[in-house]
Formats: sequence, structure tokens, C-alpha cells
Amino acid sequence: MEFEEENQETSRETGKPGPFGRFYLQELINSGGMAEIWIATDQQQKQTYAVRRLLHGLRFNFVARKRFMRGCEILSKIHNHENVVNYIEHGKIHHIPYLVMEYLEASNLKLLLARSDPILTENVAQILIDMALALEHVHDSGFMHLDFKPENILITRSGGLRLIDFDLAQPKPEKPIKMSRNPGTPAYMAPEQLQRLEFDQRADIFSYGVSAYEILTGVKPFGSDAPGEILQKELDGVLTPPRDLNSDIPVGMEKAILKCLKISPDERYPNMNVVVRDVQNSLYV
Repeated sequence: MEFEEENQETSRETGKPGPFGRFYLQELINSGGMAEIWIATDQQQKQTYAVRRLLHGLRFNFVARKRFMRGCEILSKIHNHENVVNYIEHGKIHHIPYLVMEYLEASNLKLLLARSDPILTENVAQILIDMALALEHVHDSGFMHLDFKPENILITRSGGLRLIDFDLAQPKPEKPIKMSRNPGTPAYMAPEQLQRLEFDQRADIFSYGVSAYEILTGVKPFGSDAPGEILQKELDGVLTPPRDLNSDIPVGMEKAILKCLKISPDERYPNMNVVVRDVQNSLYV
């Protein structure tokens, strides 16, 4: 849904509350490398939403604009799932791309991990299953997420999970593809991505394995945040089995994580449907 307003005052500056088209931006709740997210009120409908908009400094960056709008389009097609953030609308206001989503009282999984939030201890099995279900839905809908990581997973106060941020998502190919650009977060990227080789949805399966490992052990499987060091550790097979770090991890869950983290895509799970099956069976939820 496109919504374009040209003749009313708007809060265009990054980080400044105020009117933005028919919305009033109340509180900045997150700001990343490409966009910021606000708690906002639709002044016509008197509803509260989360409004994500491209950073003001990127308004003339055509690559960023294209990614932002593509992510909005993909979310509009796949949001009908309880573990994917609910889409309301997207468009442009004063030429600034924006996305309106459901507003949730939630924190991203990265922050919860950093502070060892009790919500993780209480809901970790369901979180691991819901993560797999969210990614399964994305793949079954014909797309790859390509930035699957704790930072892009919201957890509500009741333990509900929503997958967000589809800016890097791409259609799921019939056979592995090679991309001219290589965006993503190195610590969660599959070795074939880091090597700029052909890849497919099994790269997301690797990212799920990295995220699950980190949630259950408190550390990333390949340590460093430097792409070259991560790749070298991946290729060298430098990986501590997760049960060596946390003996409470079920044996079946460890096997599932290690299969997700196979260096060769052909040795990983072929699809998320099988991951979901094994994760559910191992966690008995």
C-alpha cells in the first residue's frame, strides 16, 4: 500500500520526535545502519504502531532505498504467520520510505542474551522452535531471509517471537546463485557466503545453527566478528560441541545444531521443514 503526502509538515530529521505524514513519532526505539524504528500514533485512526523509516542521511542512497522497499514488499507477502512481525502498510512520505508494523512490547534477542534475561531461561525451548518455524515459513513462502540473527528476532514479555527485517531477503532460487553484492552479518553467515560462492536457502539454515548455538551456550560458535577469521575457523572445523559448554542441551538438539553448521551445504539439512521436525522432537515441546 502506497501513501504519499507532499504538503504537510513532517519530522524529517533522524532521531527527532514529531509529525511524519499522518503519524506522530513519539519515541525512538531502535536505530541501525539503514533505518530507525519509532513508536508512532496514527493520528487519523488513533492507533499505535511501530514505524520504520529509512535514515535521513540515506534518502539519496538508491541501493539502500531499493533494499528497504524490497524488504517491505516481501514482508507484505509473508507476514501472515504468528512468528513473523505483522505488516500494516508501506510507502513514502516526503520521499522518505517507511514501513508500518504492529507495535509490540518486546526486546530483540541480542539484548536479552546480553543481559541474561530470565525470559530466555523460562522460554528457551519454545524460542528455538519458534525461530525454526519463522524461518520455515519464510522459505515455504518462496524467500530467503539472509540476515537471520538474534538482533532480528523480537521476544515479547510473554515469550512470543517475531522475525523482523527483510531488507536483505531474496527469492529462494531453484538452484544455488551467486550474488554481486555480499551484505549480511559475518558472524552468522555461511562459509559459502563469506567466500562469495553460490548459495541458496541452506545459508539461512547455517544462520539458524549459529543463532541456536549462541542462545544455548552464550557464545558464537566461531568466535570473532572479523569475516576472515570467522571463515578460517569455519573451514578449519574449529568448533566446540555445544554440550561441552552447556551439558543441559539435549543430545538431539546438539545434533541438529551441528548438522545446521556443516561447512558443506550438501551436508546440512536440505530444508527447514526437517530442522523443525528435529528441533521439536529433541525439545519435547
